[in-house]
Amino acid sequence: MNEKVRRFGGKAVTEVGETIRFLGGVVAVWFVLVTFVFAAFHIPSESMQPAIQVGDRVLVSKFAYGYSRHSLPLGLGYLLPDSWSGRMLGSTPKRGDVVVVRDPAQDINLIKRVIGLPGDRIEMRAGRLYINDELVPRDPEGVVQYRDREGDTVEAAVYIETLPGGDVHEIYERSDSAALDNVGPFNVPENHLFLMGDNRDASLDSRASRGIGYVHRDLVVGRAWTVLFTFASCRREDGMTCPGWRVWRPI
Repeated sequence: MNEKVRRFGGKAVTEVGETIRFLGGVVAVWFVLVTFVFAAFHIPSESMQPAIQVGDRVLVSKFAYGYSRHSLPLGLGYLLPDSWSGRMLGSTPKRGDVVVVRDPAQDINLIKRVIGLPGDRIEMRAGRLYINDELVPRDPEGVVQYRDREGDTVEAAVYIETLPGGDVHEIYERSDSAALDNVGPFNVPENHLFLMGDNRDASLDSRASRGIGYVHRDLVVGRAWTVLFTFASCRREDGMTCPGWRVWRPI
């Protein structure tokens, strides 16, 4: 009987050990993936509509621009000394890229589109975007109505905007005379980026005095690659835009 108990106990210990090793391997693979390859971020705001909707789970490429302390998962990078603020294998995002960046003032991640690169001159005049004193073309596509986070009805014009270099994307404009529609010029410093949301009148970005300002490229977490999945976060109403469930939609 004792022999059977010993055998059973030994087998149980072996199985527990194998399970622990397996789970340890899973955790190690997960850590490597979310540190060096991809990580998912939840979108709580409407600042990047219509490309990214409230509730989207966005897959972000960590390797697109190299690695910094902001690449580490679970906030582990912020346990490192402040002197460790560089970037390995770093590169500068392209104009038009949608990026996740760290906002040190709020200790949160933000997602915006790269509008200005180092050396650029950015200005908003009567709702129109100028880059290096050249008007950025936008073509009207229609009008949408939706409810914002407070439940209020919002009407916005939809435009197709074409940035220098060829990036084409949609933007929302509620008005051409809102608070951030006549600001600048902004001269983007070396190693910095100028970021804006696609929902131009609902985005606290580099244009705003209380926004993120010029963003150092070392604060970039990664490039938003695709909408991994989302569940509709609004109810369907006649005449109102309510994006439905989406899976694996490129940004």
